[in-house]
Amino acid sequence: IMAIKITDECINCGACEPECPNNAIYEGAQEWRFSEGTSLTGMVKPKSGGEYDADEPQEPVDYDVFYIVTDKCTECIGFHEEPQCAEVCPVDCCVADEDNVESEEELMSKKDFLHID
Repeated sequence: IMAIKITDECINCGACEPECPNNAIYEGAQEWRFSEGTSLTGMVKPKSGGEYDADEPQEPVDYDVFYIVTDKCTECIGFHEEPQCAEVCPVDCCVADEDNVESEEELMSKKDFLHID
């Protein structure tokens, strides 16, 4: 199990963006925030390291195609059986990110970090 990434085969159709329960998907060149679609406020420390203001705009991960913020991707664990972005992508460019392998427990822990029930 691992986070999902969007390959450069992306056709920028945007089908994936509204499907993400964590608001982890953004259009190319768009800034992102930890607070968007999550319960995060104030200073946050994601598992990947660093400390960020949840409302502070972050640098886009990609400028050409839609992208997924790894720190916000839970592969839909705790929401859906399958990653919803991969389910709806017409060109199958939402794929496992081999650089970010996480266990189901780690993904569930990330979900709990992002969403306070």
